[in-house]
Amino acid sequence: MKTRKETDPLGEKQIPSDAYYGIQTARAIENFPVSGIKAPAPFIKAYVLVKRAAAVANSQVGWLSQNIADAIIQACDEVLEGRFDDQFLVDVFQAGAGTSFNMNVNEVLANRALEILAKPKGSYGILSPNDHVNMGQSTNDTFPTALHVSILMALQPLIHELNNLGEAFKKLSVKHSDTLKSGRTHLQDAVPITMGQEFSAYASALLHACEQIGERQKLLYEIALGGTATGTGANAHPEYKQAAIRELGKTTGLPLVPARNAFEALQSARPAQAVSSALKELALELIRMANDLRLLASGPTTGLSEMSLPSVQPGSSIMPGKVNPVMAECLNMVAFQVVGNDLAVSLAVQAGQLDLNVMTPVIMYNVLSSIRILTNYLPVFREKCVEGIKVDEKRCLQYLDKNPSLATLLSPYIGYLEASKIAKQALKEGRSVKEITLEKRLLKPETLEEIFSPKSMLGETKRPQNR
Repeated sequence: MKTRKETDPLGEKQIPSDAYYGIQTARAIENFPVSGIKAPAPFIKAYVLVKRAAAVANSQVGWLSQNIADAIIQACDEVLEGRFDDQFLVDVFQAGAGTSFNMNVNEVLANRALEILAKPKGSYGILSPNDHVNMGQSTNDTFPTALHVSILMALQPLIHELNNLGEAFKKLSVKHSDTLKSGRTHLQDAVPITMGQEFSAYASALLHACEQIGERQKLLYEIALGGTATGTGANAHPEYKQAAIRELGKTTGLPLVPARNAFEALQSARPAQAVSSALKELALELIRMANDLRLLASGPTTGLSEMSLPSVQPGSSIMPGKVNPVMAECLNMVAFQVVGNDLAVSLAVQAGQLDLNVMTPVIMYNVLSSIRILTNYLPVFREKCVEGIKVDEKRCLQYLDKNPSLATLLSPYIGYLEASKIAKQALKEGRSVKEITLEKRLLKPETLEEIFSPKSMLGETKRPQNR
């Protein structure tokens, strides 16, 4: 293998001659052979957009010559097209603050820019990863900036899919607005509800979770770019920060602004934590819904079986004909992972000391991982599970007819204690509350018809006077 020699403050190292990464990336590859997981595509894109904005800004303030700036900008554009994805090799578990990844980006851009200028790779005296690509920057401000930008870009498809899932439950709610069934509290029979009302609760929870994510993402609009190493802006032109953030906002289409306090922006990862927490809260709702669907579809002969979920694959390698709620089960596992990711983020957020949180790489990986798996799976879950739900209205009415909790509706007329007796008798004898009440002649038949009408059972009519 042909190599080239590169030098850094620690000494010399041979680098593959065709590699666009350089010596500091090579050291990181050796130092951090942890997971084999590389930076996700949204983060690479965000980081290169930051570098591009920095090159534009430094040329505008007169610190970067136009030919060098143009070469770096062209290199950035080529990376954004996906031409050098295989050159970003640093593991997501790496040196604190993400210095290794920042240098990986700087080296790839520098070496491609050198090629554009018809110079050999590694000719850093002409165009340097540190002096030119990283001009006016530090890992400490560029990594948090790229973190915010990448999360913002990745969130938009997720928000779209969440709205779609909420709308799918809304449609089910409308379709089954008149499907009466037993309510259940404590996993025990309760007063009636409609299947549509249960579906409406799922739709509402999803849309509220989506609203929360939308609100919390606004915290990411403030970015650290221009703060350099500790927030002071050391080694950056006084006009650089505004110029770079303006350019980054233009290229991303995001309403980015300088952090109100640059020191906080380097020390605190609270905005990323707020989004991670919102994803966890969404995951908890998804777990609850998935478990409800599994319960309601349990059976087919010994469970609730009030609905059926689409059959998408055989459920057992030994039991012929068995079909399992696999889409809901997978949603649970996805959501469990999101909850776990949030715990890792929480630990990293509180682990920042003094003037910098150095745990940003693990924050980046876990937040983007949560967004990715949710975005990938929610549309599949919607299409292969939710949109194919079929409700067994006959089964719902059978359960409702024998529900002893219907005695609750008699309490205003015959009192709690007498209604309790009827409920116990109905349960013991396997008969309906209405049948036993008629038998005891406690109320007139027409009164009972009114009490047990669908609208009355759902609280949609005024209660008749006690008779």
